[in-house]
Amino acid sequence: MKFVDEAKMRVQAGNGGRGCMSFRREKFMPFGGPDGGDGGHGGGVFLRAAEGINTLADFRVERNFKAQSGEAGSGNDCTGRGGEDLYVAVPVGTVVRDTETGEQLGDLVRAGDILQVARGGKGGWGNAKFKTSTNRAPRQFGPGLPGEKRLLELELKVIADVGLLGFPNAGKSTLIRAVSSARPKVADYPFTTLHPNLGVVYCGEHRSFVMADIPGLIEGAAEGAGLGIRFLRHLQRTRVLLHLVDIAPLDPDADPVRDARAIVAELKKFSKDLAARPRWLVLSKSDLLPADEAEKKARAIVRALRFKGPWFLVSGVSGAGTRALTEAVMTFLEERAAAEAAAGTSRTAFDTDAET
Repeated sequence: MKFVDEAKMRVQAGNGGRGCMSFRREKFMPFGGPDGGDGGHGGGVFLRAAEGINTLADFRVERNFKAQSGEAGSGNDCTGRGGEDLYVAVPVGTVVRDTETGEQLGDLVRAGDILQVARGGKGGWGNAKFKTSTNRAPRQFGPGLPGEKRLLELELKVIADVGLLGFPNAGKSTLIRAVSSARPKVADYPFTTLHPNLGVVYCGEHRSFVMADIPGLIEGAAEGAGLGIRFLRHLQRTRVLLHLVDIAPLDPDADPVRDARAIVAELKKFSKDLAARPRWLVLSKSDLLPADEAEKKARAIVRALRFKGPWFLVSGVSGAGTRALTEAVMTFLEERAAAEAAAGTSRTAFDTDAET
């Protein structure tokens, strides 16, 4: 299925049912009076985050959703049947906005989260509600209110603990294939990754995390060059970023230090919050050089970048260094989760999305 992370949908809640105008007509009750019942309320439209849905592609086919309207009231003070609510399943991590106002209506970050996006119309009053001491035989009734109509924008931000970023062909897809069951396309040319890929990394019993691989960034991405800037939103929910740098690029004019600085610059242009997220340096493709030379070049790159955080030398092809990397990431995530639990915060409260 083609990955789709943006879509539009039109929702319409059910209309309220019409009130009834009726009078009691029973034997031996000449002054029965009005007994028209109210109309039923219209059904609302709700979005529900569901597991097993990883894309918004379904909303490219079906875009209009309408809830059931309420039924009209009837005599003998009988209220009309209310319309059934409509629940629409969306992927976990969906952000919902009103297209006309730009208002963010909600963010469905956990499976089972429910968001009401259109409220059903109220049922109209029957003529029994209009009875007064001076108007004993009212002939008024309410028509029922229309349900809300909205055009919504859906934006999917994948839920992942770890995000991979780097230049095209930096080895991101190879790494996620090496440490998880994800099988993204891998080739010896740039931009082989055209949409985000998720992989679950297992580090032992009850110890695992989700890793996200997005299309590679290039210099000028913030101005629209390349593909990756469009998908940077998928890294906004991550706990730590792994910045991959190719230590043995095929292009003789390529400079790993310059490329790494360009990625950081694009990250800052996109979001200051994302740029401030914990970022580790992962020097990839160590298998292309002798072990001593690879270690020496990796240290030279770290010194040139004046990088103070954790860094790792790995090879996605041979698997060298990947075990140490995943164990370090797992330990970091466990410690952070413990710190949040002690502070009484949750993932949602801690990781507020950046304004982009």
